[in-house]
Amino acid sequence: MRQTCLNEIFLSKKTDRIHVFNQPITVSMNKNKCLCHVGLLLAVAVSGKTLASTIEEVTRTGQDRIQSGQKAQQQIEAIDNQITSLERDYLHLSKVTEGIKTYNSVLKQQLDSQTAEIADIQNSIENAAEIERQIIPLITRMIQALDAFVTLDTPFLTEERQQRVASLKTLLGRPDVSTAEKLRKVFEAYQEENKYGRTIEAYRGQLELKGSPRDVDFLRVGRVALLYQTASGDQMGAWNSTTREWQSLEASDYQRHLSQGLKIARKLAAPDLLSIPVFNVDAKGEAL
Repeated sequence: MRQTCLNEIFLSKKTDRIHVFNQPITVSMNKNKCLCHVGLLLAVAVSGKTLASTIEEVTRTGQDRIQSGQKAQQQIEAIDNQITSLERDYLHLSKVTEGIKTYNSVLKQQLDSQTAEIADIQNSIENAAEIERQIIPLITRMIQALDAFVTLDTPFLTEERQQRVASLKTLLGRPDVSTAEKLRKVFEAYQEENKYGRTIEAYRGQLELKGSPRDVDFLRVGRVALLYQTASGDQMGAWNSTTREWQSLEASDYQRHLSQGLKIARKLAAPDLLSIPVFNVDAKGEAL
């Protein structure tokens, strides 16, 4: 029996022992047959070594491919995340852009409106001097008309109303007062005159009766009637707009109603129906 090794194969001349790769084997053959078997063993050993090398190379190649695939997958995921982020930013910016477009559209409308308004104001400024030249004569005519109206109207609060007209005439000639302020004062005077036609009022004053001044209580009922009664209550009368003079009244007919009217005007009694003489109406009962 002969022995051999598995790491290297050689034939010893002295011992005729065979070593194949350092693993001892025993063979039972003659020398020639032994050499043949050794050749076969060498071929098998070389093929096994080549196969192991190939497998290792294939394994390494597979691992490299796996690593490359992992890197590629990571790159794909990074690109996908980047695309998702860009898409989200795009949608957000699209909404912001749409909002800005809407806002700009509204601003454009406001700007167009303001531009038109500025043009109107500029036109008014250019025509201000001409307008003022037209307003001053208008104010003058209004004051003159108010003065004539107070003179021809029922003579109640005559001194107060004439003083108001005189103040307007003085105001008209003042250069330190603007045209707008003058016009406002004239309108206020007209409004005061307009109130007289819708109110009832009692006030004390003096009236010349039979050639001598007497203290009397006046009762004004709108512009429909103006009556008086002496403090003693022995005389009373009413203004006749037709004859434009005071007309005496019978105390027995109107004293109770006149006294009640004075209380109502002074808020000493509740409103009630009064019987008063009316001179400035036509046959249909309409004011003259």
